[in-house]
This record gives sequence, structure tokens and C-alpha cells, in this order.
Amino acid sequence: MEIPDQERVRREKLERLRAAGRDPFLQHGYPRTHSARELEKHAEALLGQQAAVCGRLQARRGHGKAIFADLVDESGRIQVYARLDDLGEEQFAAFDDLDLGDIIGARGEVFRTRTGELTVRVSEFALLAKALRPLPEKFHGLHDPEIRYRQRYLDLIAQPQVREVFRARAALIQAFRSYLCERGFLEVETPILQPLYGGAAARPFTTHHNALDMNLYLRIAPELYLKRLLVGGFERVFEIGRMFRNEGIDTRHNPEFTMIEVYQAYTDANGMMELVEGLVGAACQALHGSLKFTYRGNQIDVTPPWRRVPLLEAIRAASGLDFATIPDAATARQAVAERNLDIGNTAALGLWEIADKVFDRYVQPALVQPTFVTDYPVAISPLAKRKPDNPELTARFEPFLGGEEIGNAFSELNDPDEQRARFEQQVRARQEGDLEAHPMDEDYITALEYGMPPAGGLGLGIDRLTMVLTDQPNLREVILFPLLRPLSE
Repeated sequence: MEIPDQERVRREKLERLRAAGRDPFLQHGYPRTHSARELEKHAEALLGQQAAVCGRLQARRGHGKAIFADLVDESGRIQVYARLDDLGEEQFAAFDDLDLGDIIGARGEVFRTRTGELTVRVSEFALLAKALRPLPEKFHGLHDPEIRYRQRYLDLIAQPQVREVFRARAALIQAFRSYLCERGFLEVETPILQPLYGGAAARPFTTHHNALDMNLYLRIAPELYLKRLLVGGFERVFEIGRMFRNEGIDTRHNPEFTMIEVYQAYTDANGMMELVEGLVGAACQALHGSLKFTYRGNQIDVTPPWRRVPLLEAIRAASGLDFATIPDAATARQAVAERNLDIGNTAALGLWEIADKVFDRYVQPALVQPTFVTDYPVAISPLAKRKPDNPELTARFEPFLGGEEIGNAFSELNDPDEQRARFEQQVRARQEGDLEAHPMDEDYITALEYGMPPAGGLGLGIDRLTMVLTDQPNLREVILFPLLRPLSE
């Protein structure tokens, strides 16, 4: 395969450096004294002093026997000034031979130019890594999403503002940790490789352990392990980690995603609602300095209390369909057709799958301000406790923000006999073709038989919440390396 001219020239420069005993890839670090931010912060004290800086060569402006150049590190931009008189012919020629994208370290006196710009006058420098490929031509912005997501490193180089999204993501996670730890919650770790997956309605990824000759599953949720800890005596636990669901890829779903799950003994769904309000408020405060932010042009206020609306009432108000009185999928399909509801082909869908489609199309887009959708049917809530006043419904809710579902929570079912019956219903559903139905977990039922206190449980999607709080158009903008289809050959 023929190498492009620019790459060939850069490789020839590298070979000359190696032949002269100056291979940049043999460098072991550099004694940097200041980042760009630190240089600016302590500028007045550093004037006339020596400083050593590092960064990627982003721009250069040659003036005969002098060169101004911009180095970029994680914290910002540093201007350096190289002169023939300071470096001597050999070193100045070497500096002049640098390419955009090269990573260098430079030492020299700090001064201000006539225009007042803080600058390091280079007295010595070192090439720390040679960029063998040129940076994108449109250095200040990659516009092809495929390149941006597939080669995230170029995206981060070309668009420093993208880094701010991921700093915000880190701040959100830290806000969650701080909020929970301050309230006595213990952060724990549960298995990612599980002999039996559970805790959500999803298809798993399967792998094989050679030594034990057994199939294992990448977890779809940590829920059942965390509730085992409640049985064991921990009363407040949480886990932040990766989940894996063998599902489609779109602007709202990635098969590998990050979630926080929280469990608290001696509380219920109402307690979890208060916890969601506190967690989201803490994250919003960390990112925006207030409880208000903008998403898709809408100003959203997460100040408690959030609005609460029962699921079936919301569907009935928006579509005219009362799923509390619809007995089966055939009747639901007929009702959908009579009302000309636009939810696509429903021929292969079950009753509650049709209800979910109606909700997604006619209810969810209007849930811009923070809302708890409550009272989910038992049939689609196999781990949630029934409502005392209506045993066909559960004390379960999903929080919505900016028209996006950001989580799931409920009062935890702790009756082992009812849990077994629910699992058996799920097993029958699987036998009838529902590949996302929950499997039977005998060990979890055994744990419940030892006694689990009444509790509330919560799962929040870190990726989706970050997307909303940072006003990003899709999930891939907040996942550093999203899964993509293979490049076409």
C-alpha cells in the first residue's frame, strides 16, 4: 500500500533522527514544571524565571531566524519562541524541522511579547513523540461523526470542547459518589461475569470459562447481587459500573453502558424518589452551579418535588387507550387501529409491548420537566412489590428528564414465595418466545428465604443522564468509545 506523501516525509524525518541517535521514541518522560494553566495562573511570579513545558505542536509562525509556535496540553495553549541566536544553528534547524502534531518539551525564560502574550523563550527542547500522520486538515473541527466516534483521539485533539463533556461526565459521577457516601452508603463491587444473569429484561452476552468448562454471562444488571448484600446485613449500598445488554445500537442505546444502582433497607419507592431528586440535583449543581439547565432549547428545573403521574393514566390521557381494561394484545391492536395511532407494526407485539410503544410515541416526548411515571403493572415488573391498594400494579417508577427515561426504581419484592411465582411466570414467557424474560434464580430465592428487609432500589443510566445534563444530541457524544459497525470493506 502506497504511503501518502506527507506521511512518507514524516517517516523520512524519523529515520534521519534515528540515524543521528536522536530517536524521539526513546525519550522517558520530560521534567515539566508547569502546565499551560499553571503558567497563566502564576504568570507574574514567573516572568524572568525558567519554566519547562510540554505539549503538541498545534501552530507555528516563522520569521526568518525566529519562530513562534503554539503548544497545546490538556489545560490549554502555551506560546513558545525559538530563536537562532538562542539555540544555535543545529538546534534551530531541528526546531524548524518539526511538524504540526509533534509532541515536544521546551525549557526557557518566561516573558511577555510586545502584545502582552505570555511566552516561553526556548533555550532547549526535546522531541518526545513524532506524529507520523498529519492532523486532520480541518484542525478546528471534525464534522464526520464516523471519524469522530471511531477515532475519538482525533476528535479530542481537534475539538477541545469535546473534552469538557467528559470532564462533566466525571464530575457527575463524583457528585453521585459524594452525595451517597455523605449519607452512609457503601460503594461495593459485584460480579461482571455471572453464572446466571438477571435484574433486568434484556438479552445477555455469553462467554465461556475454559478452566471450569461453563458458560458465563456479562451482567445486564447488578441488582440481584446487591440485594443479597441487604440480606447479609448491609443497609445502604451502591455500585457504579458497566452493564452489557445484547441489544440494538441507536442514538439512545449502546450495548455497553454505565449505570449506578442504589439499594436502601427500610425505605420504599417514595424514598427512592427523594433519592433521585437529590442525586440529579447534586449532579446538576456540580455541572451548572444551579438546579436549572438547558436541553434541546428547553430550560429545565430539577428543584424538588418532581411531578408524579401514573403510567396507565398518562397513556389514557395522551392516546385514549385504557390498558387497565384491555385484556389482551389482539384487543390492543384493534384499539390502536381504531384510533389511527402511529406506533408502527404491532403484529408480533404483546399487550404491554404495545402499551410501551404508545407511551414512547404519545407520552414520553412531553415529559420535558422532571417527572416520575409511577404504578407499573405487575406483568412487566417481576422484581417490584405490589401496591397494597391495587395488587395488579407495583410500587415502581421511572424518572424522566428532557423527554428521556433516565432510570428505573421500585419498592423491592422481598417475599420469596411470590418472587418464585414471578420467576416462574417469566420462565413461561421465555418458553413462549420472550428472549428478554427473567430466568429462574434459585440462589436469589434462597437468599430471600433468610429474610431481606423491606427496601427501595434504584438504577440510573449515567450515559443518558450525562447526555441530558450536557445538552448533547445523542448517547455517542458522552461515551468515549461507543460500539460502531465494522468499516465496510
